[in-house]
Formats: sequence, structure tokens, C-alpha cells
Amino acid sequence: MDMAWQKTQLLLLALVAAAQGGQPRTPRAKTDLINVCMDAKHHKTKPGPEDKLHDQCSPWKKNACCSVNTSRELHKDTSLLYNFNWDHCGKMEPACKRHFIQDTCLYECSPNLGPWIQQVDQSWRKERFLDVPLCKEDCESWWEACRTSYTCKSNWQKGWDWTSGSNKCPAEATCRTFESYFPTPAALCEELWSHSYKVSNYSRGSGRCIQMWFDPAQGNPNEEVARFYAEAMNRAGLSGACSLLLCLALTLLWLLS
Repeated sequence: MDMAWQKTQLLLLALVAAAQGGQPRTPRAKTDLINVCMDAKHHKTKPGPEDKLHDQCSPWKKNACCSVNTSRELHKDTSLLYNFNWDHCGKMEPACKRHFIQDTCLYECSPNLGPWIQQVDQSWRKERFLDVPLCKEDCESWWEACRTSYTCKSNWQKGWDWTSGSNKCPAEATCRTFESYFPTPAALCEELWSHSYKVSNYSRGSGRCIQMWFDPAQGNPNEEVARFYAEAMNRAGLSGACSLLLCLALTLLWLLS
């Protein structure tokens, strides 16, 4: 083994150690990283067929973590699932709303997010996903569709006024275009839900990034992505959520070994 390769290995192992040290751990077994559902408010305990999933959630009907009722409810402007109102700064553009519905379908229905699931201490869920590598085209098209719609916050995970029962803008917040709050696609996709997503440099169809949109007739491409990252984690003997830094280091070690 030459000196350059030895140094490369040491660097990557240091990255793995750093990523492990700064990351919350979950009790999930390594075998529970693929084909799993989060422990959250509306998720099923285990994924399975749901032949009548509604509209934009239908790509997951062969294997889903969401129920038919959940898939129908999340298409509404103010869903009873979370009482969240997309139109908090006036009517959201239909093309923009389609992306938010698709994002919610992925969150509620996908059984392929196991490598990025971690525990949280929240009243309405015990797990979330963090730094899911979203395909760059999906993020870019989301931003393009929403840049002229209006919002009043850059982090929708917290800080709303819920006194009316649904989300309203805080008193000090100002309604401006999405582009004002999210100047780049990455700002939207990464900041909107407190880093649930991390924009990937990989493209759709690469097998290395999660697709928000896909043609079910061609199969679910996210199954391959979950297997790839789960295998990288298993080879390193790790469990828990796979952050971008950790997944990158593990993947490089795997590919170069």
C-alpha cells in the first residue's frame, strides 16, 4: 500500500470519527435502515401496499408508510394532519403547492429514508430524518416553482403563531417572495424544514440521491439509494442517522477499498 493511499484512508477515517462524534444516535439496528417507517404522528408501523393512495402520493402505493386517509388529507390547503396552512401569505401558486404536496408525500409515505432517521424529543413525533441527499434537479425545480410565491419565514419548522389553531405569521414577520427568504435552491431545501434535506451534487437516476418525484412504472429509484447508504453504514459497523459528512466519508472508503 503506497503512502498516498495510507494518508487518504487516515483522512477518511478521521472524517468518519468526526461525523460520529457530532451526531445524535438512534437505537435502530443496522438491519432497520431499509424498508422502514419513522416513528411519527401519522406513519404506519411498517410499510406495505396501499392500492388507493391519492393523487401525488400514488407512486408509493406498492409499498408505503402512509395510509389512504393520510394521502388524501395532505392534499388539502389546510390539512387536518398538522393544521398547516400553505396560504399564510396569500394564495400560494399552484405549481409551488404541488412541490410542497410532493415533499409531504415523500415525508409521510417513503419507506426508503432509514439511513437518515434519528430520534427527536418532540410531542408529535419520536423520529425525523436529517440531511437526506435530495437530487439537485428536484430542489432546483421546487425553488423555480416557488420563487414568486409569498411567505414570511425561512424556517417553517418553528416560530409560527398557533393561537388560532393553524399557523400564522409571527407579528414581527413580513410577507415577501420566497426568493427573498430563500435566495438559492439550497437555501429553500435545506433551511425550510431545519435541514431535513441536504442538496446533493448527484442527479436523478444516479442511485446516489433521493428523488421526490419518480415514475412508479419504472420502479422506486429510492430503494437503491437507501440500500447504497445503508450498506456503507453497515460496512463501517454503524447505526443511526447518516449525515452528509458521515455518508460521504463512508462512501469514499467503500468505493476506494
